[in-house]
Amino acid sequence: MTVQPAETPGAAAPAAPDYKSTVFLPKTDFPMRGGLPQKEPELLARWEAIDLHGKLRALSKGREKFVLHDGPPYANGDIHIGHAVNKILKDIVVRTRQMLGRDAVYVPGWDCHGLPIEWKIEEKYRKAGQDKDAVPVLQFREECRAFARHWVEVQSAQFQRIGVMGDWAHPYTTMTDAAEAQIVREIHKFLLNGGLYRGLKPVLWSVVEKTALAEAEVEYQDITSDMVWVRFPVTAASRPSLGGASAVAWTTTPWTLPANRAIAYGPDFEYGVYTVDAVAEGSLAKVGETLVLATALADTVAKDLAVTAWTCVDKFPGSALAGTVSRHPLAGQGYDFAVPFLPGGHVTVDAGTGLVHTAPSHGADDFDLGRAHGIAATETVTEDGRYHDSVPLFAGRVIYRPDGKKGDANKVVTLAVEAAGGLLARGQIRHSYPHSWRSKAPLIFRATPQWFISMETNGLRQTALAALKTTKFYPPQGYNRLSSMIESRPDWVISRQRAWGVPIAIFVDKKTGEPLRDVAVTQRIAAAFELEGSDAWYKHDAQFFLGNTFKADDYEQIFDIVDVWFESGSTHAFVLEQRPDLKWPADLYLEGSDQHRGWFHSSLLESCGTRGRAPYDAVLTHGFALDEQGRKMSKSLGNGVEPQEVANQSGADILRLWIVSTDYSEDLRIGKEILKYQADAYRRLRNTLRYLLGALDGFQEAERLPAAELPELERWVLHRLWELDRTIRKGIEDYDFHAMSTALHNFCAVDLSAFYFDIRKDSLYCDRPDDLRRRAVRTVLDTLFDHLAIWLAPILCFTAEEAWLARRGDGPDISVHLRTFPDVPDTWQDDALAARWARLRDLRRVVTGAIELERAAKRIGSSLQAHPVVHAGAAEAELLASLDFAEICITSTLAVETGAVPDGAFALADVPGVGVIVGSASGDRCDRCWRVLPEVGTVAAHPDLCHRCSDAVDAAVAGVTA
Repeated sequence: MTVQPAETPGAAAPAAPDYKSTVFLPKTDFPMRGGLPQKEPELLARWEAIDLHGKLRALSKGREKFVLHDGPPYANGDIHIGHAVNKILKDIVVRTRQMLGRDAVYVPGWDCHGLPIEWKIEEKYRKAGQDKDAVPVLQFREECRAFARHWVEVQSAQFQRIGVMGDWAHPYTTMTDAAEAQIVREIHKFLLNGGLYRGLKPVLWSVVEKTALAEAEVEYQDITSDMVWVRFPVTAASRPSLGGASAVAWTTTPWTLPANRAIAYGPDFEYGVYTVDAVAEGSLAKVGETLVLATALADTVAKDLAVTAWTCVDKFPGSALAGTVSRHPLAGQGYDFAVPFLPGGHVTVDAGTGLVHTAPSHGADDFDLGRAHGIAATETVTEDGRYHDSVPLFAGRVIYRPDGKKGDANKVVTLAVEAAGGLLARGQIRHSYPHSWRSKAPLIFRATPQWFISMETNGLRQTALAALKTTKFYPPQGYNRLSSMIESRPDWVISRQRAWGVPIAIFVDKKTGEPLRDVAVTQRIAAAFELEGSDAWYKHDAQFFLGNTFKADDYEQIFDIVDVWFESGSTHAFVLEQRPDLKWPADLYLEGSDQHRGWFHSSLLESCGTRGRAPYDAVLTHGFALDEQGRKMSKSLGNGVEPQEVANQSGADILRLWIVSTDYSEDLRIGKEILKYQADAYRRLRNTLRYLLGALDGFQEAERLPAAELPELERWVLHRLWELDRTIRKGIEDYDFHAMSTALHNFCAVDLSAFYFDIRKDSLYCDRPDDLRRRAVRTVLDTLFDHLAIWLAPILCFTAEEAWLARRGDGPDISVHLRTFPDVPDTWQDDALAARWARLRDLRRVVTGAIELERAAKRIGSSLQAHPVVHAGAAEAELLASLDFAEICITSTLAVETGAVPDGAFALADVPGVGVIVGSASGDRCDRCWRVLPEVGTVAAHPDLCHRCSDAVDAAVAGVTA
């Protein structure tokens, strides 16, 4: 009961004492709101001013190296959200390894050659109505170089703005003289070991861009194609029923029929000879004729040909077709050659007729089948999509126009076949078809002389497959994907018919057609490139490179440029091997999952072909960024999210948190609502740091207590730090930053904010400064701050730095990024204590649940007004009696009764045998700590305080410190 002072008649009532100055409320200048869009550029400027990267390198000297080799993006525009995902993941990998005590140097790079850049320069000429081919090649290349240089600078600034730390002052690019010289040396290695050859093969060709494309430069879109069913009359039958019959071949590329040289069949499928008995009106099939096709497709083909009745006169296995020969449907018009039936492993009975029109000049399977049987491919189509003049009937006709639109080839070929009596049916089909990922125009398979690296000559395929077995993949299924690609891939076409890039700088003997394999010539070429870059190939005549040993008139100088995938696949040679701050092979290559067929693939082949192993020890892949509905981002949908906008509006740390908060081994979704959720998660982490900073205001080393002298709740926190340290280190080792991020967030939100901070704020605010319990709390808070700030630094690189400077000051050698992860002693591990507190937290949930019901019913206000009675078994009662459970439940008082749970008590199904009945606490409220206690009013000097607060106020008056 509070003792009231005597009243003086007519006098004003005395003012209530103000205890605010005696309560140790958190105090910090670290703001609640991050203001990241303004703060982050300030921190970037600070890092540059103090040369943070240089300090890291000096500090790391002598440590074991960790090298993540950067896959080069194209320097041809602003960065997009996919770039941000990739670069931030790389940054987190490098930062975590650095803070684990490694020397982790990140050297950013750019791919500066090839179509992505050349296409942009060509667009400028097209808009001006100019022909790019009329521009002097060196002038055109310089324009490409300037364009790439500009975007390297732009992208560099954009990557740094989202917190990517690296050697930005010394990046690598594929267009430096040294890089181009090394690229040509790598080409020459394949030349000299016999792996490089020129051959006429069908390759995916862009009529619009007038060049061959790699598979990685191809995307697939649905288009509507013409399709035809064509008669191939049998001229030599392998069995009597085939005499006078016609094979029925089906194709969705009628324009390739002039290049037909064979019919493929499946040896294991069943085929039949069908006599046509009746046809529908308009059918081009003839009653009485006999047709050959796979029996599995007979019903479908009859419908396609508008045949209403036919009779199967013979059935036989496909192998029985061996030796059968037919003639071309345009025989007598320049196509007077035999068309043999050949067994093909690529034949299926999923669609068509089971007999596949085979044009070795226009398909990989067709080419391989023809080569196996001595049938060569021929050049039938020019680089701009027209038939060669040598093609009978159709010379000059257009397959695809330079603008990517269909030409007249399908129509004129179909009409010619029909006029010759070879057409059985025509139609259209909607199907997936290869397109250029730049021009978006359809591609064709076109036989053309190209330069190839053989997968077999030097055992490249087997070497690459063996290398993959010793490579770690994250996630593991990456191994299956890449190895299956290597197993089935054809020879590597590395030539492109373009102007901007490194030329395949070799010579070919005009008489023999063989490339010149002379070491002195290759060394002379590389030396010139080292001094002048690859422009040297265009500046000097052939004799300059051939020297006095060979005559220029005897050799063809090759001006095809090398595939940009070969260039980027060679970066390990002029970055990892040539920079002393790096090492070969790299510890890790990290890119999007599409790079199994791109950079991972080309780097593997290049390195295995020249060094016998992969240039990496591990490969990590991430998914693609999609919108919130899981759709691909596109301008037409208007669903793009630009990283620059996120950084300028919300802060790069929000973007970084989003990336690690997602399972990036799958596709990542992003949008306004998702970013809003991440902003909320960020605030919880920021507020944890802010609370720690405020609660540690004025902390002195003299306050610190040894771990062994800490109360068990504080020792439980240390145990949780021990557990978290293991989780974080495993997450880093496995590149599972999602697990790391989730563990950190849950620790801050659940273990600290909703539990430990909630319990200990009373002691922190109200105990006297030298109280051992308060000192214990501050000791643990100091430990918590150091660990959390350092653990969060690789993810929230700006926020962790801001918090660190708020605690440590702003000296030139102060940065959280100069720290390594703290060593967490094994003595902090206490599994028995953890189990004990897991049970206590369960019991606490029953108490707090009961109190919340009372508050909802407005029978009490604060939990400090409650007096819970816990009914539990003997074991639980003994556990609760061992500590102040009222403090743990944030109540003023609490009682425990042993026995059965009475009716009406609050209980939780997952905590059996425990019930709680809540009453009101007895006594008066302490005006300083707000606990309701009977002792309030018993201290004469402080009639409105409890004993503890009275003592604390006296200590404050006496100037007592920790």
